[in-house]
Amino acid sequence: MFAAENGLRGDPRLQGISKAIRVVPDFPIPGIMFQDITTLLLDHKAFKDTVDIFVDRYRDMGISVVAGIEARGFVFGPSIALAIGAKFVPLRKPNKLPGEVISEAYVLEYGTDRLEMHVGAIEPGERALVIDDLVATGGTLSAAVRLLERMGAEVVECACVVGLPEGQRRLDGKPLYILVEPRLSVNY
Repeated sequence: MFAAENGLRGDPRLQGISKAIRVVPDFPIPGIMFQDITTLLLDHKAFKDTVDIFVDRYRDMGISVVAGIEARGFVFGPSIALAIGAKFVPLRKPNKLPGEVISEAYVLEYGTDRLEMHVGAIEPGERALVIDDLVATGGTLSAAVRLLERMGAEVVECACVVGLPEGQRRLDGKPLYILVEPRLSVNY
């Protein structure tokens, strides 16, 4: 569901967030309109508004874990976790975490990969939010959900700054909250 469909229709913060995201054509491969959130991070107001909207949504949901997907989920996840009183758990690419890990493979829109998490980072029964910057096909979010559920977490929702609603198809009914739709026009 888009934020505009959930009480934020007409909220000027959403327009500011959307405008702050740079669109880069044909990156990383031809045909992809890359939604570059690094320009959002340069805009203090848009960045703060992004975090504030997520915090307002999740503050009273009893979430004890915010799991951020490498790398851009690490940008938003820790701030959200601190504000709602939850711990932050990084979901990393292969061979980035020391110690014992559990992993989950997935298919990307242009390749394959794996997510890893420390064994013991999640306790059975914890309520989790999965955060990333973007959802396209839902493959990465789906792998994150499977990984957390294998450790006994209850995944409450997945959240992304920008995304396509089609990304929810691979989430097996898990709710997906998206702030803004991808823009197709280039801005530099």
